[in-house]
Amino acid sequence: MSNGKLYLIPVPLSEGAAASSFTDFSRQIINEISEYIVENEKTARKFLKQAGLQRPQSELIIHDYGKHARGAVPASEYLRSAKAGHDLGLMSEAGCPGIADPGAEIVAEAHRLGIEVIPLVGPNSILLALMASGFNGQSFVFQGYLPIEKSPRTARIKELERESAQRNQTQIFIETPFRNNAVLEELLKTLDSRTELCVAVDLTGSTEQVIRQSVGQWRSGQGKSFKEDLHKRPAIFLLYSHHLLSSHKQSKR
Repeated sequence: MSNGKLYLIPVPLSEGAAASSFTDFSRQIINEISEYIVENEKTARKFLKQAGLQRPQSELIIHDYGKHARGAVPASEYLRSAKAGHDLGLMSEAGCPGIADPGAEIVAEAHRLGIEVIPLVGPNSILLALMASGFNGQSFVFQGYLPIEKSPRTARIKELERESAQRNQTQIFIETPFRNNAVLEELLKTLDSRTELCVAVDLTGSTEQVIRQSVGQWRSGQGKSFKEDLHKRPAIFLLYSHHLLSSHKQSKR
């Protein structure tokens, strides 16, 4: 018997964004699969309903891969049905499975077991923010989270600015939403005034806003500003210090 397939199913980033998040093909796949590995069963069932699930939800088999369940059993246990020839779906809590997401462990195990992995098209906040920033899309790095403690965080921000200049590279990172304001304040205090900073908030949602401007413009308050406080809103931060590239080259001569 051949193995089943593992479908990576993206889900909406924001409330009310289901219509723009699910493709016709993803709806088709969702209605062919009856077994899922998810981070949160309640939200996964909501997403499946929004996507147009036609079968009764009582027929679904949902495996919890949330933070309290991970590590309780080997990752291979979640894929037992796929080894028996049944297709499975993997869903994140938001966006694309496996990208800044613990589902990557399931995907890695699927490859080890010889299970075909099929990623479906859907929203990813990191790429959407990069697209909207206009920063270098040829060379970019997603750095995950910055350090929580102030001193290491400041040092890391300076390091990312140097790396951006040295490599002509866009640096991308995220923060726990309740620390957004503190991180933005630290960025404006630490970065060179000519460095460009882009902050993308509530992507795909009704309150979406993407602001790109120099740190000097951010500081002056004369540029663009957010309509609402960033506190507890999903945000992506991007910095690009290409203006420092020439200075770096001259310093190496």
